[in-house]
Amino acid sequence: MTTATVASDLSQPFLIDARSIRGRLVRLGPSLDTILSSHDYPEAVGSCLAEAMALAATLAGALKFTGIFTLQIQSEGAVSLLVADVTSEGNLRGYARFDADKLAAAEANTDLAAQPVQRYLGKGFLAFTVDQGPDTERYQGIVELAGHTLADCAQAYFEQSEQLETAYLLQARPPREGAGWQAASLMIQRMPLGPTSPILTTEEADENWNRATILLASTKDEELFDPALSGPDLVHRLYHAEQLELLEQRPLQARCRCSAERVETTLKSFPREEVEEMKDENGHIVVTCEYCKSSYSFAQDDLDRLYAET
Repeated sequence: MTTATVASDLSQPFLIDARSIRGRLVRLGPSLDTILSSHDYPEAVGSCLAEAMALAATLAGALKFTGIFTLQIQSEGAVSLLVADVTSEGNLRGYARFDADKLAAAEANTDLAAQPVQRYLGKGFLAFTVDQGPDTERYQGIVELAGHTLADCAQAYFEQSEQLETAYLLQARPPREGAGWQAASLMIQRMPLGPTSPILTTEEADENWNRATILLASTKDEELFDPALSGPDLVHRLYHAEQLELLEQRPLQARCRCSAERVETTLKSFPREEVEEMKDENGHIVVTCEYCKSSYSFAQDDLDRLYAET
């Protein structure tokens, strides 16, 4: 196994301080580059989506579910929509929508360079959805975009809605020096006290949390993206003296769920008259997946077959 394979496209959970604090490191490399390269986004838009992808993978990894975890950000700003979803198998996909004129104005506003949420998103909300199939109730959490970064927004959600103290690092790196898109996140959460919680005084618990957040903040960008430093080694470097327990690592990969069969099912849900109006100048209907940009073309014979089956 190469060093690059070890360091990229993984979710590494861990526990520290007698399991009173849980954490997760996510690194995205080739999978993220595959997703973003198919869209050719401007760098600022790509960076926003890269962070959203890493955030989605981190939050999904903290939940027990079978299905799809979706992170969606809608805003009034230049980047009006970010969607990232992760399946319970670790399959990733995502896309963004943006307004080119608003983006140019945002890029010119250098006063907000250190505040990407205000600069590119503005007013809006961040929603988390867990869909485990038609026979289960969907879970959804929504929070207003508040803070300078997406990490701030996620932290605010956990503290307001879940009452979990959370600390977060979130970084995206555009292609450079022969490397493609990369993103990384590192999250720790202070777990609530319960019957199985470690026996700690309030002072000890506070001290453990303060020390853990200081160590988190000491992480350098170079460490997050260093191909020679594996995920477990990075976590060990930070927390080896804090009763560290490394849990099972999980691979992540770019994989869209679109298919010709799914598109056919969608087309058949429309009346034939409406579908006929969707034809291009060649008499074909071409459907392009917003996530992976795969195109599916349907000629007249294909439509006759589809509607003969209904």
